[in-house]
Amino acid sequence: MVDLSEIAARNLSAVREKKPLIHNITNFVVMNTTANALLAMGASPVMAHAPNEVEEMVSFAGALVLNIGTLTDQWVESMLKAGAKATALHKPVILDPVGSGATALRTDAAKTLIDRTRISVIRGNASEVLSLQRDDTKTKGVDSIHSVEDAAGAARELASQLNTTLAITGPIDLVTDGNQVIRVANGHPLMGYVTGTGCTATAVIGAFLAVDPNPVSAAATALAYFGLAGETAGEGADAPGSFMVKLLDALYTITPQQLLAGSKIETG
Repeated sequence: MVDLSEIAARNLSAVREKKPLIHNITNFVVMNTTANALLAMGASPVMAHAPNEVEEMVSFAGALVLNIGTLTDQWVESMLKAGAKATALHKPVILDPVGSGATALRTDAAKTLIDRTRISVIRGNASEVLSLQRDDTKTKGVDSIHSVEDAAGAARELASQLNTTLAITGPIDLVTDGNQVIRVANGHPLMGYVTGTGCTATAVIGAFLAVDPNPVSAAATALAYFGLAGETAGEGADAPGSFMVKLLDALYTITPQQLLAGSKIETG
């Protein structure tokens, strides 16, 4: 059986050695946070969303991150152009359907991107993922009103239908491609009190996808790494402000050996 903890350590080492360029078309709220997180872990971020440059930019990238958190019609256009180019070049694409299910714009945009782009991984909370399958699923803004386990069965079915990997994050994360089911128990409660931790998890998965061609192992090991960073930050912080700073520090200081020892990944 493949040891995902070993793969996690190997992926982190590869990111730091190769420093892949990660092209982000993401939301205004998290641009600075996710860029700093990618830099801290060893990747190279670029934030480019102009329709007349995204195709050129994605051609240089190791992975493309699409995040619909502060969506506009022009950004949908840019995401579709970048996604099509990435698909043609066989580059991994990760989609974060922020707030899908809350409004028609977000839900329709997420579904259109899925239909017209080869998505390697979709990372969202349980409600966002459920909204991609059920027309009657609603979210509370961008917060989940469903648990990870609520979405587990639907996620396996949806992953099979879409031929993609789903990563549903919560107290215990779930990753599935319809066949495999992996749970990741790394994390800290304060992660829910800092804006953009979910979006940052998506960017981290993007970096791991740039060095790991298997979307399931890339997503699971990235979530273990990010969750372990949360645990490490939580050891020295008792409030969201200090936690946010220490989380960034942890992404920089965690070694592959520490990730190997600290990963809480279970299959089945």
